[in-house]
Amino acid sequence: MVFRGTITDAPDFDPTADAETLYNAMKGMGSDKEAILDLVTSRSNAQRQEIISAYKCSFGKDLIEDLKYELTGKFERLIVSLMRTPAYHDAKEVKDAVKGAGTNERCLIEIMASRNNAQMQELTAAYKDAYGIDIEESIIADTSGHFKKMLIVLIQGTRDESGVVDADLVEQDAQDLFAAGEEQWGTDEAKFIMILGNRSVTHLRMVFDAYEKIAEMSIEDSIKNELSGDFERLMLAVVQCIRSVPMFFAKRLYKSMKGLGTADNTLIRIMISRSELDILDIRECFRLGYEKSLYNMIKDDTSGDYKRTLLNLCGGDDDLAGEFFPEAAQLAYKMWELSAMTKVQLRPTIRPASSYDPSADAQALRKAMKGFGTDEDAIIDIIANRSNAQRQEIRQAFKSLLGRDLMKDLKSELSKNLERLIIALMLTPAEFDAKMMRKAMEGAGTDEHALIEIMVTRSNEEIHAMNAAYQDAYKKSLEDAIQSDTSGLFCRILVSLVQGAREEGPGDEERANTDAQELADACNAESDDMEMKFMSILCTRSFPHLRQVFKEFVRFSNKDIEQIIKKEMSGDVKNAFYAIVRSVKNKPSYFADRLYKAMKGLGTDDRALIRIMVSRSEVDLFNIRKEFKDAQDASLHEFIQVETMIGDTSGDYRKTLLLLCGGED
Repeated sequence: MVFRGTITDAPDFDPTADAETLYNAMKGMGSDKEAILDLVTSRSNAQRQEIISAYKCSFGKDLIEDLKYELTGKFERLIVSLMRTPAYHDAKEVKDAVKGAGTNERCLIEIMASRNNAQMQELTAAYKDAYGIDIEESIIADTSGHFKKMLIVLIQGTRDESGVVDADLVEQDAQDLFAAGEEQWGTDEAKFIMILGNRSVTHLRMVFDAYEKIAEMSIEDSIKNELSGDFERLMLAVVQCIRSVPMFFAKRLYKSMKGLGTADNTLIRIMISRSELDILDIRECFRLGYEKSLYNMIKDDTSGDYKRTLLNLCGGDDDLAGEFFPEAAQLAYKMWELSAMTKVQLRPTIRPASSYDPSADAQALRKAMKGFGTDEDAIIDIIANRSNAQRQEIRQAFKSLLGRDLMKDLKSELSKNLERLIIALMLTPAEFDAKMMRKAMEGAGTDEHALIEIMVTRSNEEIHAMNAAYQDAYKKSLEDAIQSDTSGLFCRILVSLVQGAREEGPGDEERANTDAQELADACNAESDDMEMKFMSILCTRSFPHLRQVFKEFVRFSNKDIEQIIKKEMSGDVKNAFYAIVRSVKNKPSYFADRLYKAMKGLGTDDRALIRIMVSRSEVDLFNIRKEFKDAQDASLHEFIQVETMIGDTSGDYRKTLLLLCGGED
């Protein structure tokens, strides 16, 4: 195993001298925290164990107890954790995860999914030594179901590590996983546990590739479809670690620091446990996946001596280097290859209602709005539980039976966000898109993010319908409106997209190579020429073709297309190209990110929230929910419940959004 850590054995190491340095740093009033952190983070774990022994021999005291006494808070936790051996540190983390009233399932998942056989066996021995009980007993007492069974399998530390792969067994395992999940009603969880818990890493990577050819979807998507709760999270973590342990930890680190507050226990645990193993690879994956280096994320999210210690463990700022690492490029190539192979089964949350009678619904809606007061519950229960096509029949029945305009009646009876949401649901998709484009451009400012989101994610057919609806509603072409409200290359990108002329159909391998080479060559050209070349390809080629182009781009340039866009472009042009790339890679993931941004921080962007929930509810909102939970470690349902409380005193707006959401994951 090649170690890619930032912490290595210090040369000319003298444990007795180091013990004396630490003793002096803690002697008298106060303590020299800088001296402590500089010494501890410049020694390997094995050397720290020698310092602990030398400290006791020289001063007759326990170094860890002295450190606990002298230091406080997160800094104390971090330094003391660095002084434990990896196995005893893992043992303490597991013990903390299972003790008390609640269980920290995410900590258990992280440790159990990522450790190799030797690490797992050392953890088991350390746990028994430290707490006088088998780790298996603690897990059995504190967990349940298939989640417990998979944890017990992983605890054994008996995964095949021979490196020998049987091609016939690869095909058999892929078929067995397909038969255990997607091919049948219900799921054979035991088959997933047996294969994912015991086969070698090399074998499983080949199984995952074979599975995609059989199922036309990734193993991750199947797990999201077939499993749920902590068991789903554990199995996804195992798959992620099989694919790339560094990428798994990069994602965990990002989640620990994004948003308000920091999950310090997770941050400390990962930075310590990986500092001598693969933190350099994790740094590369972090930079590949997110907007900044791990170093800068830590720097912005922490403070004081705690921050300095973490930065010493991190070891360097990759943003300063400005280069794209070969290892990260290989990972990016594999990600695009996976995206090109995967056929995602889109799943809505709203389907046509059975036993549906448009005339009865029209009468019920009139009754809900007649007289003094309005029965919002009745309105919501009808409109949020019908497909858009059924709502159009209700509109027509309302006019035919009652001689009234349902849209006008709803507008007069409802108010604020509930009115906006209900009216959005009653419009046809084309009418709604046209209205959202109009809203994004009217008034003093322009909502460029809304323009990008709509234009990038709609099919040719949807764009043509939107153009017609816009012309009909506003007596002006959508193209003219875009040209009046935007400028420069951003305007040209939108005008290109509004034609609805993107190529359709599968990719062409030879042409994809040519396109990728042209994009790679353009990266060395002047900025304007580069952006024009990107527009000519990204705005016209089919999504399946672009997946192949972006995969080959990595091979030609040793860079990922997302990194180039982030680094070399700016403003609305960068945002438009980036949205295209994200949508090509995984459209539900793109929308999940847009929903998160609409609700995070102070205040909710209700227009964006309504736009996405309405427009995707009959397309892929179930897939978006799964991507949201995977990215945020919280369900979309939960986010909507919390984020829409302010300003929605009756709860009707929230209730309608939750009906569209379709369930708690």
